[in-house]
Amino acid sequence: MRGHRLDLPLEYLTLRHGLPVPTPAETWAQLGALHRVDDLVAVGDAILTRELAENADLEEAVRRLARRGVRDLREALPLLRAGAESPRETIVRLILLRGGLPEPELNRDLRDEDGRFVARLDLAYPEYRVAVEYDGRQHAERAQFRRDADRWPAIAAQGWLLVRVVDHHLHDAVSGVVDPVARALRSRGWRP
Repeated sequence: MRGHRLDLPLEYLTLRHGLPVPTPAETWAQLGALHRVDDLVAVGDAILTRELAENADLEEAVRRLARRGVRDLREALPLLRAGAESPRETIVRLILLRGGLPEPELNRDLRDEDGRFVARLDLAYPEYRVAVEYDGRQHAERAQFRRDADRWPAIAAQGWLLVRVVDHHLHDAVSGVVDPVARALRSRGWRP
């Protein structure tokens, strides 16, 4: 752990458990000196998803910066999206975009023809009925795996193709993520 001392005007501070701390937007901007673009996007997505700040707050925090990391923060800003529910969902989304695929919807609720909830899809291409799910380590736990195993055929029964991504697929993002999703999209009529 390394301590940092900053002189921040009061408008860039908030109270948390009675202690003055930087606002979420200011905290995100400070991370620019410590993290690369993808991590900054994942944190920014989480801030937007949890409604801790708005895009304008993050943009303002970056505009005020004249320190190391500002270039990565500026690169991250247009990539931020509310709706991602995990850092790995953000990473998969970025891989898909950089691979030339269309931008997916985030965490779309899939319902059957009667309006009953079927599943929450991490990344979805509703026009093509293709979903991409990132299965983290928690999906290997027995109870979660059983729920997932019941969900997969329920998703297929609604006419959706499901592409599952796990951690080792991220090591070769093209063959592990981009290619399978592109194949699924093309099988449903997408043309680059």
